[in-house]
Amino acid sequence: MDKSVAGLAEAVADIADGDVVMIAGFGGSGIPVELVHALVARFRNTGHPGNLTVVNNNAGTGAVGIAAMLDAGMVGKVICSFPRSSQPEAFTRRYEAGEVALELVPQGTLAERIRAGGAGIPAFYTSTGVGTELAEGKPCEEFEGRMYLRERWLKADVALVKAELADRLGNLTYRLAARNFAPIMAMAARKTIAQATRLVAPGAIAPEQVVTPGIFVARVVEVPEPAQEEALVRAGEAF
Repeated sequence: MDKSVAGLAEAVADIADGDVVMIAGFGGSGIPVELVHALVARFRNTGHPGNLTVVNNNAGTGAVGIAAMLDAGMVGKVICSFPRSSQPEAFTRRYEAGEVALELVPQGTLAERIRAGGAGIPAFYTSTGVGTELAEGKPCEEFEGRMYLRERWLKADVALVKAELADRLGNLTYRLAARNFAPIMAMAARKTIAQATRLVAPGAIAPEQVVTPGIFVARVVEVPEPAQEEALVRAGEAF
């Protein structure tokens, strides 16, 4: 099945109001900037999709990427580990105004919750957060003399990821550290949309090099010269 689409607008056309959207990336590495901006452009033109829950390692930087989503007013909740980036003004404004909710999750717990969602594991135990505010309302049990919190899996309606190489069947590879959260988010989402620097024919990627198999990917769009979020932020650009 050919999962490639011609443009970014088509790639994000069916993301719906209220969806939980996982966005890959660690800092600026691996952020699918073009897919995110296509989603922002759709919201500005149509008012949809709104009230999104965004899952990412942080809550946006500067005025691009996730920060542009926040500035547009299309985000109702953020689930992340680091809401205070180097330039967190977009999130800070919305949060202090009571316009966006925050679920703060320790980074390792965030990764494991996403992995558990993709693996079909409803809950797991971790010692991280025991005795802190993050433990409030969560079951806690003792194992071998140590207390552990029970954490729930984290799943999404949509994952947006950035690949280095993709074939038309949706098989993906990643560039260096840009891999980060992408493989587990692709597994934890009902639908994964990928942008790829290069789109190739089926069979052009050796099977042992595939990181995310096409079974987890619904749609892929080629973006030959993807922007780097850090470069946009340094230049003071806004979307």
